[in-house]
Order: sequence, then C-alpha cells, then structure tokens
Amino acid sequence: MAGLDSTDARILLALDDEPEATTLALSQRLGLARNTIHSRLTRLAERGLMGKPSRRVDAVSLGYSLLAFMTLSTTQSAPSSVTEGLERIPEVLEVHAITGDGDLLARVVAIDAADLYRITTEILTIEGVARASTTLAMVEVVPSRMAPLLERHSLPRER
Repeated sequence: MAGLDSTDARILLALDDEPEATTLALSQRLGLARNTIHSRLTRLAERGLMGKPSRRVDAVSLGYSLLAFMTLSTTQSAPSSVTEGLERIPEVLEVHAITGDGDLLARVVAIDAADLYRITTEILTIEGVARASTTLAMVEVVPSRMAPLLERHSLPRER
C-alpha cells in the first residue's frame, strides 16, 4: 500500500470502528501521542489518501435502490467527451477503463427500471459512446471494504 505504513493503517481501522473519534480518543486507544495522530491524519488528508465522507453514504438511503454495472463501448476518437459526459450524470458513481468486451465499466444507480432506462438513454447520447450493455446487481454479497487490507498492513512486517 504505497503511502501508508502500519501506524496509518491502525489509525484508519480505529476510525472505521469509531468515525467520530477525536484525536485524543484515538491517541488513548492506540497508545500513540496525540500529536502523532493529528499529524498522520493531516498528512493522509493532504496527500489525498483519505476518502471523502460522502463515499460513506449508501445510495439506497437517497432513494436509489437499483444498482447496475454498465459496460460501455466507445469510439477511440472521443475519450475526453465520454469522460466529461459521464461525470455530468449524478447517477454514474464510478467509471473504470477495462479490458475485454468493452472499454469502460460504470457503476450506476437508479430509482427503478424506468429511471435506469432514462440514465441509459442519457449515456448513449454522449458523443463517443457507441454501445452499452447493462448488468443488474441483485444482492450485494461482499460489500466494498478496505478493512482486511488495512488489517494485514497494520501488522509488523517480517524482514
């Protein structure tokens, strides 16, 4: 994990358990100086290694109960217009360039099937999007997580 050491990992795991923990509480829990905790959190934030709090919000709580993954095929001549177009659609939560049958994989949320149809139509009107294939998520089997990696990284390394 580039940029994180075992102390950073321990701090982040403690914040997973208690997101509103104060610097003092983290210091007492982890047996580290308060200034150490403060400087580490500041450094992590400045380097962009801490996710935004809005990433913690569940889309279902906002009324978006349908989750879909869209594989998009694009024309190779318009990558920036595709990216810009996708960024303008609030229901597009993330997009990854991929290998395989398509060029991009987008995680999209919708209120219901009719709303997903509207979003799909909007995506298909973006200059450079040639085709879309949609897969609906039925049940989240393993939720998005970082704790197992942080736990492994928080252990002292054998040399």
